[in-house]
Amino acid sequence: MVEKDLALEDKAKVLRKHIVKMIGEAGSGHPGGSLSVIDIVTALYFEVMKVNPDDPKWPDRDRFILSKGHAAPALYAALAEKGFFPVEDLLGLRQVDSHLQGHPDLKKTPGVEVSTGSLGHGLAVANGMALAGKLDKSTYRVYVVLGDGELQEGSVWEAAMASAHYKLDNLVAILDYNGLQIDGPVEEVMDLGDVGLKWQAFGWHVISIDGHDFEQILNAFKEAETIKDRPTMIVAHTVKGKGVSFMEHGVEWHGTAPNEDQVKKALDELA
Repeated sequence: MVEKDLALEDKAKVLRKHIVKMIGEAGSGHPGGSLSVIDIVTALYFEVMKVNPDDPKWPDRDRFILSKGHAAPALYAALAEKGFFPVEDLLGLRQVDSHLQGHPDLKKTPGVEVSTGSLGHGLAVANGMALAGKLDKSTYRVYVVLGDGELQEGSVWEAAMASAHYKLDNLVAILDYNGLQIDGPVEEVMDLGDVGLKWQAFGWHVISIDGHDFEQILNAFKEAETIKDRPTMIVAHTVKGKGVSFMEHGVEWHGTAPNEDQVKKALDELA
């Protein structure tokens, strides 16, 4: 493993600690999906994307949309560590008068591009941003993270058709494919079938990776930059609750906060 990957692994561990602490402090939140997507988010914010914490609305910035908005703690942890707001603010998650709502709010939190949480909307908004970039001849890229349960929303597939129709090669979607949603295993709630073939059929370039392997993650984003005349879908196979042993593969951790003892146990594992 190269030094860059090791640095990202260390950063991801820091972000995982933030996730556990802030959800534990709030007494509510979604640790499972936040922990499964954090390696993708870490790679984007600390290696791939062009952003400026001192100027969150910098016109040439790359755009990131967390369509699965319930994983907001992952986004907040990255934004804080990147310098968009003080790390100390993280413990205000879901508190009255805090700028860190349970789901991302563009009017309250520096660095948040889109208010998300109602599933199925993020890709359509990403299309608009990517198309605007094309029309303006801008060089920024648009990244959007989708949940696997979210793909059960029909609006996702309407947006997927539009992405391909308009040849949005400046758009990259990442599927956090952890196989679990709030009601149970995705394949039992509404089986997605062969996800990669579906996106290919909709005109996308598809890359399948281990969503916790930084070498694969970074290579996928590099490959996406070489693709012309079509958008890219990165199917990231992940583990719900990744990094905390008693949360991994546990559907009960979709929307359950750890208690004080569980927070301590998790932080000891991540030390």
